[in-house]
Amino acid sequence: MAEDPAAVQACYAADGFYLVREPIFSADLVARAVAGMDAVRRGESDTGHAPLGGFWQPGDDESKLCKMEQPQLSNRALRELVGSPALGEWAARVTGARGVQAWWVQLLYKPPVTGAADQVNAIGWHQDRYYWRCWEEGSGLFTAWVALSDVDADCGPMRFVAGSQTWGLRPEGDFYAQDLAAQRAAMGLPAGGEWREVEAVLPAGGVSFHDNLTVHGSLPNTSSRPRRSLAIHCRTERSRAVGDKREGLTAYIDDLDVCPVIYGKMT
Repeated sequence: MAEDPAAVQACYAADGFYLVREPIFSADLVARAVAGMDAVRRGESDTGHAPLGGFWQPGDDESKLCKMEQPQLSNRALRELVGSPALGEWAARVTGARGVQAWWVQLLYKPPVTGAADQVNAIGWHQDRYYWRCWEEGSGLFTAWVALSDVDADCGPMRFVAGSQTWGLRPEGDFYAQDLAAQRAAMGLPAGGEWREVEAVLPAGGVSFHDNLTVHGSLPNTSSRPRRSLAIHCRTERSRAVGDKREGLTAYIDDLDVCPVIYGKMT
């Protein structure tokens, strides 16, 4: 962590994202997390619990994007990675938070393009906040996107629109949309806005952090290998569930084995 915290936070505040282009986890933990991802995708669990479903189930078409919810429920290695102190330290360094909790996790496995007519492989332009209405306005919400394989330019890496976290909630965002050009046209730009995309090319074990209002998406994986990642959704001490409810996306936030506090304190 040689970067000056003030410079890191200034970059994050200006762009709405920050890329850690070096592994922050040990090679051993990454390897065990990859094995854990594969086990969860096969429907196996070493905890006795199943994940919470998602946009893919064991036995589904292997050519399509696999998105599974709360995979750390089913695998100890994934749970270890989600709760990593190194992740928490970086999250605090980037956001300036005094406390950070990982409140929801998504397993994302993007296979190589096969040419199948119905293949779902791109990820449409969207803002996470659109899906996170369970949190009060102004809550400190962001995502740590962890690469579990080398994510090169041909793997369909995350693409962030720099500065878009200042645009407010935009129309037409859709995670599952496949025509990103049409989406961009429909989304439009605010007065004085500029559409500048930055690719999150990362090594296995690298991480990108992005604000809940940052517009992002990704193109298909045209490489010969799958793109593996975990989207670890986090909150700071400056956050509160609407009505202080524990349901839906906030159902597990009091279970610190599943949703660990990875830095400081939440009060």
